[in-house]
Amino acid sequence: MVTRVLPILALVLLLRLPFLHQAIQGDDVYYLAGAEHAQVDPLHPHSTRYLFQGDLVDMRGFPHPPLNAWVLAALLAVLGDVREVPFHLAYALFSAIAALAMYSLAARFCERPFLATLVFLAVPAFVVNGNSLESDLPFLAAWMCAVAWFVKAVEEESMAALAAAAVAAALAGLAAYQAILLTPILAAYLLLRRNRRTAAWCAVLAAPAALAAWQLFERATGGAFPAGVLAGYMKTYGLQALAQKARSGTALVAHLGWIVSPVLVLAAFRRAWIAAVVAAAAAALYDPNPMFWGSIACGVLVAAACFRRDFLSLWVMIFLAGGLIVFFAGSARYLLPLAAPVAILAARSASVQMLAVGFALQMAISLGLAAVNYRHWDEYRRFAASLPKEPRTWVNAEWGLRYYLETQGALPLSRDQALTPGDIVVTSELALPIPTKAALAPLAHAEILPRLPLRMVSLGGRSAYSLASRGLRPFEFSAAVIDRVRAEIVVERKPELSWIDPRDPQAAPQIVSGLYTDGWMTEQATVLLKRPGEAAPLRATFFIPAQAPARRVRMLVDGQLVAEETFPAPGSYSLAVPFTGGAQGLTVALTVDNTFLAPPDERHLGMVVTGIGFR
Repeated sequence: MVTRVLPILALVLLLRLPFLHQAIQGDDVYYLAGAEHAQVDPLHPHSTRYLFQGDLVDMRGFPHPPLNAWVLAALLAVLGDVREVPFHLAYALFSAIAALAMYSLAARFCERPFLATLVFLAVPAFVVNGNSLESDLPFLAAWMCAVAWFVKAVEEESMAALAAAAVAAALAGLAAYQAILLTPILAAYLLLRRNRRTAAWCAVLAAPAALAAWQLFERATGGAFPAGVLAGYMKTYGLQALAQKARSGTALVAHLGWIVSPVLVLAAFRRAWIAAVVAAAAAALYDPNPMFWGSIACGVLVAAACFRRDFLSLWVMIFLAGGLIVFFAGSARYLLPLAAPVAILAARSASVQMLAVGFALQMAISLGLAAVNYRHWDEYRRFAASLPKEPRTWVNAEWGLRYYLETQGALPLSRDQALTPGDIVVTSELALPIPTKAALAPLAHAEILPRLPLRMVSLGGRSAYSLASRGLRPFEFSAAVIDRVRAEIVVERKPELSWIDPRDPQAAPQIVSGLYTDGWMTEQATVLLKRPGEAAPLRATFFIPAQAPARRVRMLVDGQLVAEETFPAPGSYSLAVPFTGGAQGLTVALTVDNTFLAPPDERHLGMVVTGIGFR
């Protein structure tokens, strides 16, 4: 066995070494926020708040339990700061654990365990997402150990292995909510083996038990169930809407076709070709691109071939069915727990020659995607380092660009942030920017354009590798621009209008923040006004709808409170104060005491403003 294990470990190390200096990417920044909070509150790493896409959110609603934040917190405590190389080297351990557990499983379910493990290591999501600091690989390692030890415990009647399986399953539950799918999968194994041991059936419940214990602990010590907070955000942002779920499910089927190389899919699962042809024809009506309908065909081929009464097939079908219900983003990494059974099934059915060809082709694709991914996030790091460390810098982006600018003292931009001349705003076209109203002059810009013609995401692309909202292809053969980033300075804007109607296109340059073109304002609406040549009252007219809880309205001029009034009921009102004219402009802000949400609208709405100014 050692002669097989050492080459597997060597290959894992070779996969990770070129990417040890991988820049902070994707959701790494949010996990690191939890890790930083854990330095002062170790038991509650998610009991903090942070800005996400301009809104202040409660991290207890983060879509992952705290295990990964704890891992990062431990590394942060030991190393003192975030350092890419040692952090990624530590996370390579999870890749090695997952690979060894895969070999252990494959040795029990097929005659070519080494080849099956090689196929597993070539999965695109394993190669690419194994270079991040997100929870994917810690979860996969715990999941694989739970299944491998559980199978060993049942076959060998080992209580030690059963205890290890229960611990691994509990850790998986603390790494990802989808760990609850371990329960029906392990239960299916016991049913197939006709095993009635009470201890084994108790171990089956380890993952949901760990999740439940954490939820109860958070409720008792923090006042809320994290799952409840998450459900609130899911509803607020419409993440469980039917259209969203349909896109996510379609993307997951496409990703299923690329867990192993399509060459192996066609060689190992060819018995379900009729279903694949029908699915490809239907998919081509939506998107005639071969990458899309071919991936759908391969995904359906794998799924249809798993309609069998054996453990590996049931593993695939249970997790896929659960994933279609649970997941909302359609990301390729969500299917990592399916990599093992699909790889083993392929190794059992395909010839040695086809396995070798499939592994080589898949590894080439996976390494290419990993190289492009490395370049993408490294360009953010480079661009941030090229900018001066100004104290008044705002980040209009998420992900790695936000992280590196924040380490230089920048702050994330909120939706209602009032910008003043001299402020610097760094914006990414791709990384979830929010609209700004300030007048901006360019300082620096960069275009992210890797030479390798592979894309997991791009400005005009339709890849669903990380998110299905842009498209449904698993990835793309393309040379498109991934992102454009720019740094701009806020310049003084000379107001031309003394009266602002938010619906008037000419008024847009004088709307600073918090006021939309349909008239709705957030908690605070700020505008820039030209002072009139003669004395005139400063007036705001607005409408409080029946569904709006706002009642107290305040008016501020250049930051000073000039009027405040409480209105008893919904209706049309005005707030006015006498004001003397002058030659310069002034800033006027309206604030309300309460806002509300009206899904699928993601804005925090206060009331409808019909005009602000001198009239």
